[in-house]
Amino acid sequence: MSKILILGGYGYTGKFLAKHLLAQTDVEIIISGRNIQKAKTFADELNDSRLSVRQVDAAYYDSLRQAVQGVTLCLVAAPTTQHAEAVIRACIDAHVDYLDVQYSSRKLGALYAAEKEIKQAGLCFITEAGFHPGLPAAMIRYAATKLDVVESAFTAGYLNMQAIPYTEAVDELMEGFIDYQAQVYKHGAWTKPSSWDSRAFDFGDEIGKRTGYSMFFEELRNIPNIIPSIKDTGFYISGSNWFTDFVITPIIFIGLKLAPKRGLRPLGKLMWWAMGKSKPPHVVALKVEAKGLLNGRQAEVQLQIAHPDGYELTAIPIVAYLLQYLDGTARRAGVHMLGHIAEPQRLFKDMQRMGAQITESLENLST
Repeated sequence: MSKILILGGYGYTGKFLAKHLLAQTDVEIIISGRNIQKAKTFADELNDSRLSVRQVDAAYYDSLRQAVQGVTLCLVAAPTTQHAEAVIRACIDAHVDYLDVQYSSRKLGALYAAEKEIKQAGLCFITEAGFHPGLPAAMIRYAATKLDVVESAFTAGYLNMQAIPYTEAVDELMEGFIDYQAQVYKHGAWTKPSSWDSRAFDFGDEIGKRTGYSMFFEELRNIPNIIPSIKDTGFYISGSNWFTDFVITPIIFIGLKLAPKRGLRPLGKLMWWAMGKSKPPHVVALKVEAKGLLNGRQAEVQLQIAHPDGYELTAIPIVAYLLQYLDGTARRAGVHMLGHIAEPQRLFKDMQRMGAQITESLENLST
């Protein structure tokens, strides 16, 4: 039987990962982290014989190496990007597969530095997992199955979560703003990383029309190679309230440029406070709008995924992918992004079964 260790298994995302894995699979699960009492308390709440707990401190290689012994997959749900190299090394040395729920250029650098060794060892390392990054590339690939030729595919996100306590995971999110890039693929070429673009998206009756601002995810870089006919693509993030968009966000960018280390926590708390002031609907949504040719005519595919809880929407696509990983259909040696390796049609079908709200449409644009 496969055994999955969830590093940070008692955190917001880790809890949803454990619950959905228990419901969807027959794997054994180890809830792990620095605080063994929190791990035990959560395991007792779930009260499942397939659960166990294990103490591990990601700051120490020896602790990591010992924790992943006898494990099939290490699922990194903790904000441990500063220890990414140690986690990656421990998994390689213990011959354990790996999947992370992190948004970090530092982590990507460590993974690509070890990519040759990972592939030679026959290990499968999955990165950029969750809803964004994670789903934009998969949504574009899904839309491509509905058209004969894809000419453009724009993805967008809307994030409006209810106020929750500030955690170290938000620190990790804020680190992403330090290296923020905004390029999009326009007219067959990537724009400059510092360039900005905006685009309007209609998220439906509940959310309405929103203006999104370009945000680059590494998973999108290879989309033009995966879909050679595509000439325009990118990701756009739309804010939950004007105050956060036009007052707080510029302060965050300027503050992190001036004091990237000292400003991280206080600026993160400022951002989290502002986002918590947003009005309903409290929902997280992702959308793709893809245009191209179908049967020789112009057509458009739209796919939207939504959920009231962003942490659960982070866990759902990961567990949906792991169903493919566990049966061997989406496990390959090397370093892969979830949005590239997952089979998209099955992924979204399983996500919908797990509670994600998914709608799609196909429209003939020819008159």
